[in-house]
Amino acid sequence: MRIWDIEPKHLCQKHLLGEHRELHGLWNILTIHKGKGGYSRHPETLRWKGKLKALFLRHEKLVKEMEKRNYKHNSPLNKKLAKGKSIQDKFVNTINEQGLILKNKKCQCKI
Repeated sequence: MRIWDIEPKHLCQKHLLGEHRELHGLWNILTIHKGKGGYSRHPETLRWKGKLKALFLRHEKLVKEMEKRNYKHNSPLNKKLAKGKSIQDKFVNTINEQGLILKNKKCQCKI
């Protein structure tokens, strides 16, 4: 599970759509399951606790980029649940480290 902190415009199709899918899974863990079960103790989950507003805003950025690439988006998040901090300031990997991770994947990301 990974939510990148790199601007969505730099992500290749695989990572853009993959992050969107994983973000929905994370959203469900934090809202429906209230941080219980499967991935509730995963470092990526823990860094988003108390930051649903920031996660919602990340989703909106992903959607905007998806729409620029002519994808149809049909899975909005419930904005009423977007509470807490609006900025993500905790990282599993720094943004520079994330760039290196993506570079090493030799995908089409523009890093």
